[in-house]
Amino acid sequence: MIYCAHHYVILHLNLIYFFYELEDAILDFAEGLRVLGVKPDEKIALFADNSCRWLVTDQGMMAVGAINVVRGSRSSIQELLQIYNHSESVALAVDNPEMFNQIAKPFYLKTSIRFIILLWGEKSSLVNEGNKEVPIYTFMEVIHFGRESRRALFKSHDARQHYMFQTIKSDDIATLVYTSGTTGNPKGVMLTHQNLLHQIKHLSDVVPIEVGDRVLSMLPSWHAYERACEYFIFSRGVEHIYTTVRNLKDDLGRYQPHLMVSVPLVFETLYSGIMKQISTSSLIRKLVALSFIRVSLGYMECKRIYEGKCLTKNQKPPSYLYAMLDWLWARVMAAILYPVHMLANKLVYNKIRSTIGISKAAISGGGSLPSHVDKFFEAIGLNLQNGYGLTETSPVIAARRLGCDVIGSVGYPLKHTEFKVVDSETGEVLPPGSKGILKVRGPQLMKGYYKNPSATNQVIDSDGWLNTGDIGWIAAHNSTGRSRNSGGVIVVEGRAKDTIVLSSGENVEPGELEEAALRSNLIQQIIVIGQDKRRLGAVVVPNKEEILKAAKELLIIDSNSSNVSQEKVTNLIYNELKTWTSGFPFQIGPILLVNDPFTIDNGLMTPTMKVRRDRVMAQYRDQVENLYK
Repeated sequence: MIYCAHHYVILHLNLIYFFYELEDAILDFAEGLRVLGVKPDEKIALFADNSCRWLVTDQGMMAVGAINVVRGSRSSIQELLQIYNHSESVALAVDNPEMFNQIAKPFYLKTSIRFIILLWGEKSSLVNEGNKEVPIYTFMEVIHFGRESRRALFKSHDARQHYMFQTIKSDDIATLVYTSGTTGNPKGVMLTHQNLLHQIKHLSDVVPIEVGDRVLSMLPSWHAYERACEYFIFSRGVEHIYTTVRNLKDDLGRYQPHLMVSVPLVFETLYSGIMKQISTSSLIRKLVALSFIRVSLGYMECKRIYEGKCLTKNQKPPSYLYAMLDWLWARVMAAILYPVHMLANKLVYNKIRSTIGISKAAISGGGSLPSHVDKFFEAIGLNLQNGYGLTETSPVIAARRLGCDVIGSVGYPLKHTEFKVVDSETGEVLPPGSKGILKVRGPQLMKGYYKNPSATNQVIDSDGWLNTGDIGWIAAHNSTGRSRNSGGVIVVEGRAKDTIVLSSGENVEPGELEEAALRSNLIQQIIVIGQDKRRLGAVVVPNKEEILKAAKELLIIDSNSSNVSQEKVTNLIYNELKTWTSGFPFQIGPILLVNDPFTIDNGLMTPTMKVRRDRVMAQYRDQVENLYK
């Protein structure tokens, strides 16, 4: 249960909840569920998108001791069915009649539903072929049931004496959040009340928020990242505004939020928009703005050096003399660049920040923040804080602070959170500065995967350490040099497992896409790429003989030719990928063609003939980066 100051508001489009109204609505909804027969520990599916009623429903379910099972309306019917049945949900709260009409038939046939709640809309909009045995209630009807029951309890001493309630313990499961992916079935992450409360208590160390601030967000409320942020900001008595990608630009200008919570893709989009506006300006303005930005990037680099906030894997600090000379050089260069930087701030950056509208800080999570975007916003004076976490960790386990914002890192661990780095093969704990598998331990770790103890034991060991599946390192503590004030920060370099996380925060399992693509005769080998990028790409080894044959059959080259140009090969491969992967939700964009196959001899395949993705990416890193420019 979240308690807040009573006189601040929550906005959703044209709807407003005052905090005292929000508390009453949550308690009414919780009591309404009890009236409908919901018991503690029963699961109720909540399939809906962002709205103030989502929060009331979510908190109401938790307040009555039920476990909510969350997902959004964009999930496939098959996925929603699988989640509902696997979680053993007994009832369903759904966004609106339109969504329910789409899922009604398979749900009536393949699930057991005690009752249905419509968060928005009227029952008259439902299809007629419903199951008459399953009662359907609107959100306001549930609120009414609860309000009347609470009034009766308040008025009757006798009723209060016989009122039965069960204490909710901190270790009780609060919610099931199913991880997403395109291969296999989603796993239900069991998060407890204690897990969520840890986020509420300790995000204040990271987020510079005060009572009455305005926060803008656009991520799905059911997503662990957005959810933790919402719980935290509501506990601080702030004004929360939901927006969408389409309305983001207008809402930034209209509401001028103090903070914004989003994913790297949004900040990449803002960066691209600013650079596009600069590039379409007059020649003089363009040259001036780009020159200012280059100077400011240089100034901030020097500032990081003399403040000791640079990253290094070196465990041995530099000599005192070298460190002093380096510090002096950085100080002198920063002093030279500072006046130009301040002039740029006055003439250019103030206007950019005013257009963006974020006055305190922006919070980025759900994926890796590109370095050039990170450094650009630092240069123009917009505080962009990067965080790190997983659904399995409720989710935040590390984040950058305003006081020590080390670019390139995800900051320091949250309170009561431990990190260690281990060797991927031996499991040996590695010293600071050494790259390996990141493991984490703390009170925000999940209780486990629902009905899947084997999967739980694979990721959480007997000592309570969770394998994040990410490759990274911990900065060493050095007493001198450029990194003297960055010791202990966490650096995440990529995924150890195959899952690709796009900059939008979406998870993609590449296996099925690769399997489908390899059905083409023209493709000899392929790995799908795109970690922290806007879209998927691929590194492809073409089948040269089949390429030549296909080019002749399609009259792309004449029958006597023995060569196919790189451009024509790329077009052929791209068309093949479109053909064989058309049924997937994620399509492959840019392609890198390589001539040398992946083999055991060149170290790009294991002895069991599996492609070593990390080594392929390391070998072609520069070419891959060029694909996305």
